[in-house]
Amino acid sequence: MPIYEYRRPDGSTFEIVQSFSDDPLTVDPESGVPVERVLHPPAVHFKGSGFYNTDYGTRSRQRETAAAAEKGSAEKASGEKSSSDGSSSSSSSAKGENGSAKKSSESKPVSAKG
Repeated sequence: MPIYEYRRPDGSTFEIVQSFSDDPLTVDPESGVPVERVLHPPAVHFKGSGFYNTDYGTRSRQRETAAAAEKGSAEKASGEKSSSDGSSSSSSSAKGENGSAKKSSESKPVSAKG
Protein backbone atom coordinates (compact mmCIF):
# COMPACT_ATOMS: atom_id res chain seq x y z
CA MET A 1 0.00 0.00 0.00
CA PRO A 2 1.38 3.41 -0.96
CA ILE A 3 2.14 6.29 1.36
CA TYR A 4 0.53 9.57 0.37
CA GLU A 5 1.59 13.03 1.52
CA TYR A 6 -0.98 15.71 2.35
CA ARG A 7 -0.52 19.44 3.00
CA ARG A 8 -2.50 21.57 5.43
CA PRO A 9 -3.31 25.27 4.67
CA ASP A 10 -0.61 26.40 7.14
CA GLY A 11 2.05 24.57 5.04
CA SER A 12 2.66 21.63 7.37
CA THR A 13 2.50 18.14 5.87
CA PHE A 14 1.70 14.63 7.03
CA GLU A 15 1.80 11.17 5.47
CA ILE A 16 -0.83 8.48 5.56
CA VAL A 17 -0.96 4.90 4.23
CA GLN A 18 -3.91 4.38 1.86
CA SER A 19 -4.81 1.76 -0.71
CA PHE A 20 -5.16 2.66 -4.38
CA SER A 21 -8.92 2.25 -4.24
CA ASP A 22 -9.38 4.72 -1.32
CA ASP A 23 -10.57 8.23 -2.17
CA PRO A 24 -8.10 11.06 -1.41
CA LEU A 25 -8.58 12.77 1.94
CA THR A 26 -10.28 16.17 1.96
CA VAL A 27 -9.86 16.86 5.69
CA ASP A 28 -7.13 16.04 8.21
CA PRO A 29 -8.32 13.04 10.29
CA GLU A 30 -6.73 14.49 13.46
CA SER A 31 -7.63 18.20 13.33
CA GLY A 32 -10.44 18.39 10.76
CA VAL A 33 -8.80 21.15 8.63
CA PRO A 34 -9.00 20.87 4.83
CA VAL A 35 -6.00 19.22 3.15
CA GLU A 36 -4.77 18.56 -0.37
CA ARG A 37 -2.67 15.71 -1.72
CA VAL A 38 0.93 16.59 -2.61
CA LEU A 39 2.10 15.13 -5.90
CA HIS A 40 5.77 14.48 -6.60
CA PRO A 41 7.21 13.95 -10.08
CA PRO A 42 8.59 10.48 -10.75
CA ALA A 43 12.28 9.97 -11.45
CA VAL A 44 12.63 9.14 -15.15
CA HIS A 45 15.89 8.33 -16.89
CA PHE A 46 15.66 7.83 -20.68
CA LYS A 47 18.20 5.42 -22.12
CA GLY A 48 18.54 3.55 -25.35
CA SER A 49 18.86 4.32 -29.03
CA GLY A 50 17.23 7.54 -30.13
CA PHE A 51 18.41 9.60 -27.18
CA TYR A 52 21.50 11.79 -27.07
CA ASN A 53 24.57 9.94 -25.81
CA THR A 54 26.01 13.23 -24.60
CA ASP A 55 23.36 13.37 -21.89
CA TYR A 56 24.99 10.58 -19.90
CA GLY A 57 28.57 10.37 -18.66
CA THR A 58 30.21 7.22 -19.92
CA ARG A 59 33.76 6.03 -20.26
CA SER A 60 33.56 5.98 -24.05
CA ARG A 61 32.33 9.60 -24.04
CA GLN A 62 35.35 10.61 -21.94
CA ARG A 63 37.64 8.92 -24.47
CA GLU A 64 35.91 10.76 -27.35
CA THR A 65 36.34 14.17 -25.75
CA ALA A 66 39.98 13.44 -24.86
CA ALA A 67 40.70 12.33 -28.45
CA ALA A 68 39.03 15.46 -29.84
CA ALA A 69 41.06 17.68 -27.51
CA GLU A 70 44.31 16.01 -28.58
CA LYS A 71 43.38 16.34 -32.25
CA GLY A 72 42.51 20.02 -31.79
CA SER A 73 45.79 20.79 -30.03
CA ALA A 74 47.75 18.89 -32.72
CA GLU A 75 46.06 20.93 -35.47
CA LYS A 76 46.82 24.18 -33.69
CA ALA A 77 50.46 23.17 -33.28
CA SER A 78 50.87 22.33 -36.97
CA GLY A 79 48.82 25.33 -38.13
CA GLU A 80 46.48 23.27 -40.29
CA LYS A 81 42.77 23.85 -40.49
CA SER A 82 40.28 21.55 -42.14
CA SER A 83 37.87 23.20 -44.58
CA SER A 84 34.28 22.14 -45.17
CA ASP A 85 35.07 20.25 -48.39
CA GLY A 86 37.53 17.94 -46.63
CA SER A 87 40.71 19.47 -48.01
CA SER A 88 43.23 20.88 -45.60
CA SER A 89 45.14 24.10 -45.96
CA SER A 90 48.02 25.38 -43.94
CA SER A 91 47.41 28.90 -42.76
CA SER A 92 50.98 29.72 -41.79
CA SER A 93 52.88 28.03 -44.63
CA ALA A 94 50.62 28.82 -47.59
CA LYS A 95 50.65 32.59 -47.33
CA GLY A 96 52.80 35.18 -45.67
CA GLU A 97 51.49 38.09 -43.68
CA ASN A 98 51.17 40.30 -46.75
CA GLY A 99 49.06 37.68 -48.61
CA SER A 100 51.76 36.47 -51.06
CA ALA A 101 52.30 32.73 -51.38
CA LYS A 102 55.50 31.32 -49.90
CA LYS A 103 57.71 29.26 -52.17
CA SER A 104 58.99 26.97 -49.46
CA SER A 105 56.94 23.84 -48.67
CA GLU A 106 58.25 23.75 -45.10
CA SER A 107 55.97 25.10 -42.40
CA LYS A 108 58.06 27.68 -40.60
CA PRO A 109 56.68 30.57 -38.61
CA VAL A 110 56.45 33.77 -40.60
CA SER A 111 58.50 36.56 -39.10
CA ALA A 112 57.31 40.13 -39.34
CA LYS A 113 59.57 42.37 -41.39
CA GLY A 114 59.59 46.04 -40.66
